[in-house]
Parts: sequence; structure tokens; C-alpha cells
Amino acid sequence: MSEPVFTPDVKTTSIPSTSAEIGRSREHALKREESFVVLVVHASVGSGHRSAALAIREALETLRRNGHADIPHAAEIELLDILDFGRISIDGDKTASMFTGPTRPIYDITWRYTLTGRLLWGGGTAWSRVMFGKFTDYVERRRPAAVICTHITAANAAVGARMLTGQRFPIVCVPTDYEIEGWWPHKETDLFCVATEAMAETLRPRKVPESKMSITGIPVRAGMGAPCDRAAIRKRYELPQDKAVVLVMAGAHLPQPYVRFRETMDKAMPAMKSMADMHFVFLPGRDEAYAAHLEEEKRLCGLTNMTIMGYVDDMPELMAASDLAICKSGGLTVTECLCARLPMVLLGQSYGQEKANTRMLTSLGVGMHVTTARELIGALRHLHANPSSLRAMLVNGEILRRPDAATDIAKQALALVGSVEASDKHFVEFYWGEKPAHTR
Repeated sequence: MSEPVFTPDVKTTSIPSTSAEIGRSREHALKREESFVVLVVHASVGSGHRSAALAIREALETLRRNGHADIPHAAEIELLDILDFGRISIDGDKTASMFTGPTRPIYDITWRYTLTGRLLWGGGTAWSRVMFGKFTDYVERRRPAAVICTHITAANAAVGARMLTGQRFPIVCVPTDYEIEGWWPHKETDLFCVATEAMAETLRPRKVPESKMSITGIPVRAGMGAPCDRAAIRKRYELPQDKAVVLVMAGAHLPQPYVRFRETMDKAMPAMKSMADMHFVFLPGRDEAYAAHLEEEKRLCGLTNMTIMGYVDDMPELMAASDLAICKSGGLTVTECLCARLPMVLLGQSYGQEKANTRMLTSLGVGMHVTTARELIGALRHLHANPSSLRAMLVNGEILRRPDAATDIAKQALALVGSVEASDKHFVEFYWGEKPAHTR
């Protein structure tokens, strides 16, 4: 429905009507160094959205320090969690945990079919008026030059804040998976930075113009994929030089999503002893109880080709010195593996966005997908006997590998400063799109 359901009074604002006026507006924004603020906004639902936001902030800071033309030296870059501004306090970790238990199939259906057909979500002030008035007040006070969002809640709150305050800052949306959820504010987004051409194919039937799409990849931390001395890194971590190092990425900020993953690894562990040319490195993160459990399992199974590490400060170098990862199919996890040139075995049933990630990676031959201990053992034995399969996955991964995504996103966001026209206010806006390019 293109007609707004609710239209409040619009504040008077000057709208640039010509390219010359837009240019002058941009020049004026850049000259106001004392008030040049870029907001990078995420939602603390899991860790991936925040990790992507951190990578973008880091890229912006680097550009500022290096004297990039589009960002003043005195610019401020702020990292914000949109949930901190909610009318109702929301625990993002508990919310994320709801998607890992018995509700997973329900979440999967919701993610795949809500506003992904012909009825589409355009944007509006609804979220801001109902939930995020504090964020609107913050935007009114800070008057950002640009807002970059790595989560749909942040994007919709930014759209509402821009409408309600009458400002003209660009809104850049950065999905952190390999497909696009239906709740992104399609009509009000000034630039979608997506991971693949397939995601652009999803946006086209939603009537997002080509000028508002850019295939940048998913942003990851600096140093991921940088050249390194593999032998020196292995020596430092006391890992064998003559074996394939397999990272078992079994720990994260939230332990709940890894319950089934860890159970499957426990069942597969006895078979690891027979894979003499592989060395397994378990990463339990900061979960000391799980680390103690792994030590006991290692002792019981008599595994000499197994190392258990605590929290690792420099994951990029450890990944770069490894040959294979066993991991979940979270967007940031698999992207870091791609950038580190690390083939993957994706373990576990996947739902929602993780299902889209799994389909993308397996369809391109970038990784293998297994759901049970028996399948995992079979895949590992195949890779143990056929190292050329690892090399094939490595070559195939180059099609998705974009380690400079954060910098590309930062530069493109800055290039939009001062070029966006004010939009009419509406509470909600739905509209009709074309036939979806991909069936979900």
C-alpha cells in the first residue's frame, strides 16, 4: 500500500532540488567539522551484528586518521546499540536464545515468508514512535552526517528518526547474512551494502534501484586474510607443522546456540583418533566449564591430536594458520572463514538466515554441510583421505571473499553525505513488489 496510513505534520526543511544544490549541501556538511558525526548502529541480538558494526567503525576511524577527503579530522564515529534506546528494556541475548530451541522452526518460517513475497515493507515512523523515541531525541541532538545500520531494528529506528526530525542524513543498511530479511526499510534506505549478486537479485523485485545497491561483502575485522607466517604462528601456539589443523569453533558470546553443536562433537570425538594427519583445535571461548569437559573427553578418548585453547585474542592469525574449520553457519563466522581462506564444514541443522548462508556456501562448493556425528565423521574422513577437496573449497571461496568490505562500506557511506533529500513522513508504508527472484 503506497498510501500512508498516518501522516503527521511535516517540519519545514530546505530540500535540495538540483544537483548543484545537493553539492553545496554536501560541501556545507563537510565544512562543519565540529559537528560531523557518523552513527554506526547495531542490535545486540547475538554477536554478529555488533562485530560487523565494530569493523565499520574501525574502517571509518582509519579513513579519518589517514585524511580521507570525505571525513573531517575532527569527525566523531559513534557505535550504538539500538536496544539501549528502547521504551521497553530488551535483553538481546535472551531474544537470540529464543531462536535456538523448540521455536527454531517457527522462526524459520517467519524469517523466510514475512514480507518476502509481493507485499513488501517500505519503512515509516512506526518503530520510532512506538519503541525508540529516545533514539529520535538523540538523533535530533547529534544531527549525524550519516547513519550505518547492521540490523533491521536499527535501520527502521533510523528511518523514523530521520522523518520525525526532518534531517537529510543518508541511511546505509548492511545485512550480515547471505540473504535479506523482509523487514529492512526498502524505500527509505539510501544504500544497501550486500554480500553477493544473489542478494541484489532479491532486492530488484522489491523495487530497490541499482543506484541504491552495492556488492561489498560482509564487513569483518581488520587483518582478516592478511599475509602471515603460518609456520611461526603454529610454533607459537604449539601446533604441528606437518598436519592439517582443524579449528572446532565451539564457543561464542552465547552458549545456547552451541548446545547441539557440542553434543555432536562429543559423539564424533572418538573417531578423531584415527585421523592421524589432522590436528583438532577446540575453541570453547570463555566457557571454562566446557573447556574442562573437553579436557576430560580428550583424556578418556586418548586423543593426542587434539588441543584445547581458551579465549584467543588474535583469531585472524590462528585462522590464517589453519586448514579447515568446523563451525556453525552464522553470517559473520562464515565470512571470517572466507576472508581467512579457511574451508568449512558447517555443522548442525540451520534455520532462518543460517539456512540461507548454508545454501549459498554449499551451492558454490565453498563448504560441506553435515547435521549428525556420523555425517561429520564421514566428511572428515573424506577430507583426511583427499586433501585436494580442501584445495577445491579454497578456490571456490574466492568468489565470495571480500576482506575489504568494511572500508568499501565506509567510503560509500561517506560519499552520500549531503546528497539525500528529505522524505515525507508516514507511520507505516507497505507496497507491492514484483515476483521474488528466489523462492524461500
